[in-house]
Amino acid sequence: MIDGPVAVLRLLLAAVLGGIVGLERESAGRPAGFRTHMLVAVGAALVMIVSLHMPWLVRGASGDPGRIAAQVVSGIGFLGAGTILREGATVRGLTTAASLWVVAGVGLAVGAGFFFEAVSTTVIVFLALFFLTRLEGTFITKRKFRTLSVVARDEPGQLGRVASILGSYRVNIKGIKLRQVEGACVEIQLHVEEPRGLDHARLTQELYEADGIMTVEQD
Repeated sequence: MIDGPVAVLRLLLAAVLGGIVGLERESAGRPAGFRTHMLVAVGAALVMIVSLHMPWLVRGASGDPGRIAAQVVSGIGFLGAGTILREGATVRGLTTAASLWVVAGVGLAVGAGFFFEAVSTTVIVFLALFFLTRLEGTFITKRKFRTLSVVARDEPGQLGRVASILGSYRVNIKGIKLRQVEGACVEIQLHVEEPRGLDHARLTQELYEADGIMTVEQD
């Protein structure tokens, strides 16, 4: 049975380890930051401690005391889902959701007394989040998705003209929608994949200068 002071120390260690991961997420401007990760780790540690105490509280009871702690693994999915956002075809927040899941595991490990494993996992996760994110930004060319809305006169060749301009800037068209608007015009909505470092101002200006283009908007 775990006595009070030991349980408190485990909860404090879980708070520290969860806070370390949360600080990195906070610095990255993610919705789940320092306090959220700390609370998840402490809560998971508490659940594990309670699970370990169940045989002592209910003497003679049969069953696996780990079943209570196991619910943390599935339950954390609801919290993680709240950090995932979809912007067009781009999904954001998956890394933060994964870090919350790992922090819950760290809390369970601390609550069970696996301190070395919990500390090692925290170090690995922090290094992965801190350094690999910067390596990705340096060595991996990232592309962004957005929706481009162009209103043009309803004339033959307008779509090809717009596509040609986008192609010259290495913008990849992923989807197109056409909608008739007032004034004998057509709205061309393009879901595009942009290369890193795209000069939006120059692209917009070239589209405006094209024959028959009335307005250009980007989300």
